[in-house]
Amino acid sequence: MEIMKIIRFFLLIAGLSCTMVYAQAQDNDIDQLRKLDAKWENALLVSDADFIASILSEDFVWVHNHASMTDTKEALVKRSKKANGATGNPRSRISKDVKVIMEGATGVVTGLTIVDRGPSPTTYHFMRTYAKTDGKWLLLANHTMAIPKEEGK
Repeated sequence: MEIMKIIRFFLLIAGLSCTMVYAQAQDNDIDQLRKLDAKWENALLVSDADFIASILSEDFVWVHNHASMTDTKEALVKRSKKANGATGNPRSRISKDVKVIMEGATGVVTGLTIVDRGPSPTTYHFMRTYAKTDGKWLLLANHTMAIPKEEGK
């Protein structure tokens, strides 16, 4: 009977250890995605075509405001190399209220981005889906929707 208690104790400790390791790994992934998503925003600001190409999945899709435009990886990288830039040469891009949701090797990042192209900034809600493949996060999909000025205050 005493052996059974010892075995249960070790199983409990092993289970708790696995839970802690999983939670730490998930926290690390969440932190990585927050940082990666901030780099994505900066790459759009400065039209960093190399970074944009490196982070996008081959099947990437970006659905813009009210489906007014849909980008593929090829189209966005090509546009980022042009004089007008990836997103129309904004003066600034500021993200706020960023949240990360994890499910296995998939992360969804949501929040708001305030894009200033003049004469006044536009606030967009975004939702981006990342997947971890061979230890590297890739951006699979991006959806952005402009928030009417009266709602974006």
